[in-house]
Amino acid sequence: MKAGRRHGLRRIGAVALATAVLAVAAHADQPSAASSEARTSRTGAQIFAHICQGCHMPDGRGATGAGHYPGLAGNPTLASWQYVATTVLNGRKAMPPFGLPGDQYSGFLKFVMVQLSDAQVADVVNYVRSNFGNRFKASVTAAQVAGLAHPGAASP
Repeated sequence: MKAGRRHGLRRIGAVALATAVLAVAAHADQPSAASSEARTSRTGAQIFAHICQGCHMPDGRGATGAGHYPGLAGNPTLASWQYVATTVLNGRKAMPPFGLPGDQYSGFLKFVMVQLSDAQVADVVNYVRSNFGNRFKASVTAAQVAGLAHPGAASP
């Protein structure tokens, strides 16, 4: 490829990236479609489909490639509902927190991040603990989740 053409392609790529960033920034105060759907999801299965399956895969088997996304299928760590709920609330390693109050986000993060209620966290915890070959008791309540440490909450 000729040097001039290569330079032109780089310029086009940079312009496209800048345009995309500006478009996102222009709508940073508005929730994304994905986050809106997740906020209105009513069941653990819906929440999993809107948020979790992108990394953990629709079958819950996880993925490895650009990162490591642990499998939920047959995962013994799911025996502890507190571990699962705390992971959803606070994040773990590269997984973002979903319990951080929405007003803690600004700019781009406010546009893409999702905050789940304690009831939604309980629903998705119950879903992953009782699906994908997991047979753990699915009776975690919003009140139990509310008793766990939430990100951004003041320490006692």
